[in-house]
Amino acid sequence: MSELPSGWALSELQEVTEISPKFSAELPEDTLVHFVPMAAVAEDFGGIDVSQLRPLREVRKGYTSFAEGDVLFAKITPCMENGKGALVPKLLHGQAFGSTEFHVMRPSAAISSEWLAHYLSQPDFRKVARHNMTGTAGQLRVPTKWLQAVQLPIPPRAEQTRIVEKLEALLGDLDTAVAELKAAQHKLASLRQSLLKAAVDGALTAEWRAAHGKPQEAGADLLQRILRERRARWETKQLAKFAAQGKTPPKGWQAKYPEPVAPDTTDLPQLPEGWVWASLGQCFHVAVGATPSRKEPGYWNGDVPWVSSGEVRFCRISSTKESITQLGLENSSTQINPRGSVLLGMIGEGRTRGQVAILDIEAANNQNCAAIWVSETELPPEYVYFWLWSRYEQTRKGSSGNNQPALNKSIVESIPLPLPPLAEQHAIIEQLDTALSACDTQQAAIDHALQQAAAQRRNLLKTAFAGQLVPQDPTDEPASELLARIRAAKAQMPAAHGRKRAGANPAPATNLRNTGTRSRRSKETG
Repeated sequence: MSELPSGWALSELQEVTEISPKFSAELPEDTLVHFVPMAAVAEDFGGIDVSQLRPLREVRKGYTSFAEGDVLFAKITPCMENGKGALVPKLLHGQAFGSTEFHVMRPSAAISSEWLAHYLSQPDFRKVARHNMTGTAGQLRVPTKWLQAVQLPIPPRAEQTRIVEKLEALLGDLDTAVAELKAAQHKLASLRQSLLKAAVDGALTAEWRAAHGKPQEAGADLLQRILRERRARWETKQLAKFAAQGKTPPKGWQAKYPEPVAPDTTDLPQLPEGWVWASLGQCFHVAVGATPSRKEPGYWNGDVPWVSSGEVRFCRISSTKESITQLGLENSSTQINPRGSVLLGMIGEGRTRGQVAILDIEAANNQNCAAIWVSETELPPEYVYFWLWSRYEQTRKGSSGNNQPALNKSIVESIPLPLPPLAEQHAIIEQLDTALSACDTQQAAIDHALQQAAAQRRNLLKTAFAGQLVPQDPTDEPASELLARIRAAKAQMPAAHGRKRAGANPAPATNLRNTGTRSRRSKETG
């Protein structure tokens, strides 16, 4: 750390805070106390929700206790890196319990709660903490021993107050601007969904239909042609198999054709004139991939591009992170999908399931996504891509299996598809591309502004903890003198405890606690 400003001092965190203070309140077991799981603390020190209440008997054991004015700091990855921490606001009975994955710090008279919370909120501090985590992958934690030894800059107490007031005023203005940018993000996301919905329910091209009149081939006629062409391809493949085996096709072999299942239109909305409901399984071949054995080195790093489900992210795929060999292809149940296939994520918690991508290359894929061979037909893959994107929230909730919600091949094949005439599909793509491109431009501008705001926040915090945010007052008591008094008071505490054990009247307790005021970023909901 660079040279400290006049009157400031460095102190280990354990000297100016009580880390992991014990619960000491005497409350009846049925008392309702605040309960704060990790999910109730926002990222980037963005606030804390203390609205959840539970009886004391349910949380006294097995959870971390804390009080109003304490500072919480997530100890486990990735919560720590994401900035899950908070200044605890005013509480019912002054006490709360929460996740055991929080470090709890109770500031002494040397520092304000706000000063400590802002210091810990710095991304640079979290980077240092990340390098000092211990444990195994996925279970890395910030050790208490390291946290205790953290060197904290301590200004004079009065200067802390001035810095915090100025800092919170500036951060408040910045928060307002960020909130407006995030609101614009949400509006933009809603606009995208509205555009996608309008595209696939016919509203976007209503004027186009009125101008172009009745199509030469309606959607129903297009569907029948697709079904005929699919059957013809199947028969051609079957005849080739018989020929390769030197066999004469048996009588009635065409009857074994697996007829694709039409969609259940009971609850589907009415479509514009000339459109028809179909299913993905009616229109396209759907293939599920596989992962060749990782234990076989001869199966990987070959010439066949291989798509993992993590690469299916509402995008076009022109290259892959991994590739397999012809041997890996032949010894697994994956296949090479033609260019123009649409990939659909089938498995994955969070927001992975239901995402889509268009293949701009021939590539195999893993078992967690389905490949829809749109390019075997005249339908543009972009239309199917936009349709699946428009129903993303609905698709990702479709499930099968007991352990992990998932789609499967039959569910994907049963997904309904509104089928307009081919010319209108191309008109939809053209209009939607233009509109979504404008959305992307706005999104890029918002993202840039948010990045600038994040940089400005980092600079404000850095300036504050370098002592450059407000003028200094030479009449302020130096931090070193306050720290000396606190050390002296602590040195007397064992003697006081000893007299109590001997039966003498205890000395008055020294108030080392400064709860401070409620942080501007805490959300008091309890």
